[in-house]
Amino acid sequence: MHNHSFSLPQTHLRVDAISVVFPDRRVLTDVSFVVSAGQRIGLIGENGSGKSTLLRVAAGLLEADSGSVRVAGSAGNSPATVGLLHQETPFRPTDSVHQALETAVAEQRLALHRLDRAAEALSSNPESPEVAEAYAEALAEAERLDSWNTDARLASMLAGLGLNSLDTGRRTDELSGGQRARLGLAWLLLRSPDVLLLDEPTNHLDDAAIEHLRRELHAWRGPVMFASHDRSFLDENATGLIDLDPAARLLTQIDDEADEPGSGYGVTVHTGNYSEYLAARQATRLRWERRYNDEQAELRRLRASVGNSQIVGHEEWKPRSETRMAQKFYADRNAKVVARRVNDARSRLAELEATQIRRPPQELRFAGIQIDAADIAGVAAADVDPTQQEDLITAGGLSIAGRLRPVSLQLQQDQKLLITGANGVGKSTLLSIIAGVLTADEGSLRVQPGTRVGMLGQDVQLADPYRRGSARTVIECYRDALGESRAQLQPLAGLGLIAERDFERPVARLSLGQQRRLELAILLADPPQLLLLDEPSNHLSLTLVTELEHAISQYPGAVIVASHDRWLRTHWQHSQLHLA
Repeated sequence: MHNHSFSLPQTHLRVDAISVVFPDRRVLTDVSFVVSAGQRIGLIGENGSGKSTLLRVAAGLLEADSGSVRVAGSAGNSPATVGLLHQETPFRPTDSVHQALETAVAEQRLALHRLDRAAEALSSNPESPEVAEAYAEALAEAERLDSWNTDARLASMLAGLGLNSLDTGRRTDELSGGQRARLGLAWLLLRSPDVLLLDEPTNHLDDAAIEHLRRELHAWRGPVMFASHDRSFLDENATGLIDLDPAARLLTQIDDEADEPGSGYGVTVHTGNYSEYLAARQATRLRWERRYNDEQAELRRLRASVGNSQIVGHEEWKPRSETRMAQKFYADRNAKVVARRVNDARSRLAELEATQIRRPPQELRFAGIQIDAADIAGVAAADVDPTQQEDLITAGGLSIAGRLRPVSLQLQQDQKLLITGANGVGKSTLLSIIAGVLTADEGSLRVQPGTRVGMLGQDVQLADPYRRGSARTVIECYRDALGESRAQLQPLAGLGLIAERDFERPVARLSLGQQRRLELAILLADPPQLLLLDEPSNHLSLTLVTELEHAISQYPGAVIVASHDRWLRTHWQHSQLHLA
């Protein structure tokens, strides 16, 4: 394990009043926080809340409209370095794996080369103070970069991320998407920046690779900030959380109990793991709703009190003494009491109306998979072989050379199956064979005739984001994919996957998570009898992933999920198939 001794304990990342405005919307507003050395801060929030944008600003890849980012406490004489893992790989497509890795460790190699030259100069001129000083500086730099362990660290990194079997002479553009993603992560960790920023680092990682990454992060001495949908990863690695969701910011403004030191306008900061934060946020939301309901009930009572003509006692009641003096006395007393009570009510009403809390906002909530069991049975009875009605799928010995070892399975019409296994064992390949995208080299596959199969792949594949030269909007893409009649039958708004304010936004301007939401909406607007989900938690918000998992359990059709998500595996209540 690398100790990252070159990242000094005082290194910290300071984000001050960052705001980012895109042409069609404001993404970040007055975001401020500090990530200190040794902290591992998880970024969370709904899709489109600005997590990737904030990481790009912090890495210096995107200029904010206002505010500043500063890294203090860099090691040596060089300026502090910030490294970001994101969708774009840091090496050229034409580079071989070897060339890509060598660019990652070039600084360590160069430090040893400089040290060798300084040593030669010192041996030739041992009495020169300048030469001795140059040697001392070169030695310190090589030690700072841990240059002598470069080869051992490189080998350990490749093994830890499951890349040690790669042909290092192979071009990087010939690798699979998952291999390129893991190579990009290895490249960044080997580069060893002072500040480490990661955008969805566990995508394409299996258990062994996630454990390797966990060890790397826990040994990292500089600041670490990462956006992740992986609930287990957040729980195990985050020393604190920053929530960019506007609803979370409202919670801290409404509920005094939720305010924590370090919470600023624009973000909500929580010290602790995701499970603790989720429980705290849910409790705060309940307190907000309870307080709002209590205040509204009191406002209704006060308005009724002020609106009524009230007197003390009964209107028909008369004092025993019928003298005019007595009547006047009681009438005056009654008027004073009524006036005081009405004035008190008016004062309280005015105060409460001025200070009342706002109604809890309607959060974007997934409406579930809206389909009848009768519709799922829509494999036309006339097309179904009566002897095969129990099994929707029957597969025997399916295999593709180098990608999938022989696999057999049976799946009933309402069965749920989770496929697990390490990277490279063929989980995605098996789904693609069942979906009819790939053909197996060997084995047999029978799917009931008339069965509609729908698949959500690992990567967003929205067809034709541009139509007739102009960018398609979200609602246009939805209607084009489904057809006008189906889109009317199942309105996009009814699914709760895309906020209505985003319907007219160009698809190309959506975040990756929002694009995946749209792809999921198109798939679920006309649900198939067989639903295939390949790593469904990739890029989706934590809330939506949890809601989707619940919807899968309630789905009246058959579902096959391929996933490395440990949280999902731990809570899965249905059949499992492990590929080795």
